[in-house]
Amino acid sequence: MTSTSLTPTLSLAGAQQIPMRDAWGQGLADLANEYPELVVLDGDLANSTRADIFADAHPDRFFEMGIAEQNMIGVAAGLATVGFVPWISTFAAFVAKRALDQIRVVVAQPGLNVKLCGSYSGILTSKTGKTHQSVEDIAIFRAMPGVTTIVPADAVELHAAMRAMMETSGPVYLRLTRDPSPIIFPEAYQFEIGRALLLRDGADVGIISTGVQTIRALEAVEMLALDGIAASLLHVPTIKPLDRDAIVALAERTNAILTAEDHSIYGGLGSAVAEVLGEERPTRMRRIGWQDTYGESGANDALLEKYGLSSVHVANGVRNLIARNNQ
Repeated sequence: MTSTSLTPTLSLAGAQQIPMRDAWGQGLADLANEYPELVVLDGDLANSTRADIFADAHPDRFFEMGIAEQNMIGVAAGLATVGFVPWISTFAAFVAKRALDQIRVVVAQPGLNVKLCGSYSGILTSKTGKTHQSVEDIAIFRAMPGVTTIVPADAVELHAAMRAMMETSGPVYLRLTRDPSPIIFPEAYQFEIGRALLLRDGADVGIISTGVQTIRALEAVEMLALDGIAASLLHVPTIKPLDRDAIVALAERTNAILTAEDHSIYGGLGSAVAEVLGEERPTRMRRIGWQDTYGESGANDALLEKYGLSSVHVANGVRNLIARNNQ
């Protein structure tokens, strides 16, 4: 699959900020008007994931399952076998760990049409600390046969991805964040599962990012431009299936790749890119992400800085990569 060039229509400075969890709740409520088979199962977190927006709009199709994630997955599997499309509402840390065996056996192995939505992913979880910060969920679902894995960058892409999910049968893991983030995509944006998007085009280095880390990567591209470094930015909203052609093409053009993600460097986007390049186009690369550690409670900016995920860290990572390439 070939990546699509798409330049965001707004500068980050003037972009509207929308919490992805709010967009998810409203997106479900809107989709339910078109798809009567859509139902939502919640693990006692509706006011946090904003599944309560759906519950208010469609109370007869909202099922509060309590703090019983394993049972929630079993119920979802049963509903899927009789034609419903269940959407799971919980935190990424819980869907990827507490309910994992049930997902593997009763959803993934039979390939049931259940949409697994993990909110509060990554480091920015409103000071909940390491117990609620999920740094390995992409790796878990990427390794699970038959589970599509989607990580949108903003509310517009999220809504487009949700529609694609409803129109595609089978299990999907959708990774969501909590806090407001800038809108970078136009309203007319069409999401295609498995397609990467080239947001910036430069010949000096290629940055590959996913999720809201793409926002910080865009900021890094602007910083690098001030130093005379022309960086490409490939946004990868679908971790599986992966747009291998786009990754190889970017490596061919730049000969240096940096990946950036709010996830462990083991098993996530960086690992997926390294696998592709190792098999098809060996390229010097660097991975920005969690360095085999758990997090802690703290303010967003402080956490991003401490754990090496800020736009400054991305830009510095590119500078170091270029310096190594020039040795």
